[in-house]
Amino acid sequence: MRLVTESGLWSTAARPAPVPATALLEVSGAVLSWPVDDPAAAPQITFTDVRRADWLWRVLGESGHNAVVTALDGAARSAGPNLEIAGVELIGGSVDPLRALALGHWLRRWWPASARAGIPALDAALLDAEIALRTVAAQDYFTDDTPDSDVGELLAPHPVALTAHALGGDPRVVGLARACGELASDIGLEGAGWARLEAALDQLPPPGADVSAGRRDDYALAAGTDGGRGGVGAIADGVDSLRWTTVAPGIFDAAEDTVHWTVETRGGLAVAIVTVAVGGTQSASGVVVSLRTGDISGTGVLDAGGRALLPLLDAGRLPVTESVAWDRDWASTRVTVGDDVQSDESPEIRERIRRFARDRLQQPAQDAYLAEILAAEWDY
Repeated sequence: MRLVTESGLWSTAARPAPVPATALLEVSGAVLSWPVDDPAAAPQITFTDVRRADWLWRVLGESGHNAVVTALDGAARSAGPNLEIAGVELIGGSVDPLRALALGHWLRRWWPASARAGIPALDAALLDAEIALRTVAAQDYFTDDTPDSDVGELLAPHPVALTAHALGGDPRVVGLARACGELASDIGLEGAGWARLEAALDQLPPPGADVSAGRRDDYALAAGTDGGRGGVGAIADGVDSLRWTTVAPGIFDAAEDTVHWTVETRGGLAVAIVTVAVGGTQSASGVVVSLRTGDISGTGVLDAGGRALLPLLDAGRLPVTESVAWDRDWASTRVTVGDDVQSDESPEIRERIRRFARDRLQQPAQDAYLAEILAAEWDY
């Protein structure tokens, strides 16, 4: 096994994938990561505290565990950037449950739901519920609390949704809801929502009964807005693409060219109207949006439907007049939705993720989540 050091942390020398294409899982003493679309890839293991990684023997064997701890203890006293630990390899299949759990967290953050691209949303309640159950099954890897080990946070928002889903009668959903109800009781989640779930489950037919699962309309992906084109008399208009790393999940359609902008005049002054296609379960209200071309810029916030009006200002922070706007070449216009941060995210990476999602839907993998399976089954 080869280890390298960067920013003071040692990690296995697997090649990391770009951020939207990487599944991460923080366990005790380490962070594991995989490229989501390469099931054969070994994980990159980055040690945050190798002595807290009590689970390491499960994936390297006892001798491998001891060898890594000893090597990193010695490395702390040397200046070398690389370590070669002879005879230490991952045990085949040992990290598969962890990869599946990392994938679940990736699905929560990066699943590219898009009405335009034909990729249905995943039901958040069902996804979170199954991640919680898989986390409990992997509790030996979470001897310390980590952000990915909090099953209470995963379950707490969903008793009402789980009740509604269970009443649909699909035995797979009923089984998931029943297991989550028991888990909620075990970890001390209380409230009327959990009591109603328990009562609803008690009234359902016993396992194996002939029930019609049917599709529930509330599972469907919101169609989103299409943004339209600029009206007659617009000074300029164009499209841009949303950068996934700058926004929270569950708000916007994940296709390309979903950001539409026009420059118009209001009272002799130039304004930009930006519309972003929404398609998630969360409101776009309050998301910051900015437009820039050369020394002209504008900033505003989206409303719930993904629309914002941006007054345009010049380099001196003065309003841009209609005549100035007509003389401007708007070809270099760039629209930023969400955080204005540097990112190497590319259209190719986003299409790679959409292709991966379509493949998962067309042929559910062995580690598929129930939310994925149901999304693939429903006729959108």
